[in-house]
Amino acid sequence: MTYDKIIPGVFISRPNRFIAHVETAGGLEVCHVKNTGRCRELLVKGARVYLSESANPARKTRFDLVAVEKGRLLINMDSQAPNKAAAEYMPALLPGLTLLRPETRFGGSRFDFYAEAAGERWFVEVKGVTLERDGLTLFPDAPTARGTKHLRELCSCVEAGYKACVLFVVQMSGVRGFTPNLETDPEFAKALLEAEKSGVRLEAADCRVTPGSLTIRQKLPIFLPFEKFLQQN
Repeated sequence: MTYDKIIPGVFISRPNRFIAHVETAGGLEVCHVKNTGRCRELLVKGARVYLSESANPARKTRFDLVAVEKGRLLINMDSQAPNKAAAEYMPALLPGLTLLRPETRFGGSRFDFYAEAAGERWFVEVKGVTLERDGLTLFPDAPTARGTKHLRELCSCVEAGYKACVLFVVQMSGVRGFTPNLETDPEFAKALLEAEKSGVRLEAADCRVTPGSLTIRQKLPIFLPFEKFLQQN
């Protein structure tokens, strides 16, 4: 997926989760932050960021903050981008794809995609990943009861005869793998382990990131080193 027009800037502050102040060549801009997560390790004063200009002249904010540099990494932090990139990637994820429908409800959840491929029916949930520590990426960056609910509903999909997959779209490249964030949300980590044991397919993939684009690149290893945790909880 691509953005139409990108300009660079320097992050100054984030007065609330929706708004950032960014210094650009044209002056100080009040921008919409396309990620309501904490992003504390990304949006630090002085960080180089990239803004996408809106095509809607009636908007209160002219720009969206969509990417940030963190050391050697360029990270896309647009929470809407992973689903768009995943839609482009779906034929590679599910060979023989004949149907792809977004936002489809099953039980008490609305999943990102319903798909049919090679005679199989799939529900696919996409999670964007922007948190990186020492070359390893983690999800979530804050407790997510909704994410845990999605995993348990995917198990219900499998029980009902569907195939199910959770796809972690890592919004950067140059990392060594993905793992659930046990420290931040042990319930999500537990639910992910239970989902795998129930037959839910777990996938993680990194992305080729430019200031103006996000494209899923290749699969990443998923590390689930929590067997003792699952047995004890």
